[in-house]
Amino acid sequence: MPVASIREPAVAGQFYPGEAEGLKEVLKGMFPTGIVPRTAIAVMLPHAGYIYSGAIAAETLARVVIPKRVILLGPNHHGIGEPASVVTQQGWRTPLGVVRIDQDLSQRILAQSDLISQSDSAHRHEHSLEVQVPLLQYLQPDLQITPLSLMHLSLDRLLSLGAAIAAVISETPEPVLLVTSTDMTHFESADAARVKDQLALAEVLALDPENLYRTVRDNRISMCGMIATVVVLETCRRLGASQVELVRYGNSGEVNGDMSEVVGYAGAVVPVT
Repeated sequence: MPVASIREPAVAGQFYPGEAEGLKEVLKGMFPTGIVPRTAIAVMLPHAGYIYSGAIAAETLARVVIPKRVILLGPNHHGIGEPASVVTQQGWRTPLGVVRIDQDLSQRILAQSDLISQSDSAHRHEHSLEVQVPLLQYLQPDLQITPLSLMHLSLDRLLSLGAAIAAVISETPEPVLLVTSTDMTHFESADAARVKDQLALAEVLALDPENLYRTVRDNRISMCGMIATVVVLETCRRLGASQVELVRYGNSGEVNGDMSEVVGYAGAVVPVT
């Protein structure tokens, strides 16, 4: 495909190794063995550098079957581009190769929801989705992705978007996995972060997008991907999900030893029941 139609890596060599062989070696060491994967509707993954949150992300993904078609939703940290957008590009490059953009799903989501537009600029420098792609690509070589970058939207709009994505998935004969990319509390003590994050995770595990939105806002929890997670929870609820399972919770202090100012990380699975 033409070079101009490929989204180039923004944080390769920073958040994860920038060379194929080094990345493969890191990924091989991150994924646990002996786990039988099962079918899932969605996963929630952290998006820090692999040294910090990669183990939680890999442990979560190891528990699910990764289909060829994956919809990724994550926060737009930079505030560039449209409030909710997919890319116009045809491919997404990682050190492991170019992943194809799922044009069919992208176009059907665009047609189903007037909240979504196309904006390459929203994705150009964003790491929240980029760090997930090599993990998925490692497990599913035939991966196709639909990346959705989201800024802050009202609760009603987030629920509407979740309903629209659910409608598209319901009409898709092949299996589709949803990924919401989020870190939890930022730059508070480990104890304070855990207290706040338990409040947010209780709503995630209750499959309650409305209360997650309110809990994060009311308690000033710096869960950067809350908006994406609200959308995914609503999508899952409409697709018949009945439970969410927490895989693991941790924080950056467990890696760098500084418990006075951490970022929280959590991995969760929404299984097919």
